[in-house]
Amino acid sequence: MSAMMRYFASIHYKAIGMLKYLENPLLLFIRVYFGYSIFVSGRAHLMHLDSFTNFFTSLNLPAPHYTAIFVGLVEFLGGIFLAFGIGSRLTAFILFCDMTVAYITADQEAWHSFFIDQDKFTAAAPFTIWFASLLILILGPGKWALDTWLKRFWPDADKS
Repeated sequence: MSAMMRYFASIHYKAIGMLKYLENPLLLFIRVYFGYSIFVSGRAHLMHLDSFTNFFTSLNLPAPHYTAIFVGLVEFLGGIFLAFGIGSRLTAFILFCDMTVAYITADQEAWHSFFIDQDKFTAAAPFTIWFASLLILILGPGKWALDTWLKRFWPDADKS
């Protein structure tokens, strides 16, 4: 390998090393920012349950009142859990499923445009929470989450 190639390779690996330091702050930002957003949405749904139930009725969802309560609680509690990093991957999975159902039921046109018109898919209301949940589900909550702190007390939890 030439000296120039070694030089560029060393710069590349140093840059990757420096970017690695941003992983945990980024995951913390994603969890707190979007967790708070989901919490606010869930709280609004629970506070305005009649209009949320009417919306679910217009979508022909089964048991719209109970579904509205369930979705409101999932978003309210899921936002809190995600922001603090409690059961992060499970919470992210539940919120990911919640937003997938939101796409399928409330924004079918955007859902069906996943491969055809990405702009329509990404502009839909559920996209940001859907994507943030997917990131936390795959990458985990990072070091700055209660999940990580609690692992110190149950070190065998990962071995199951």
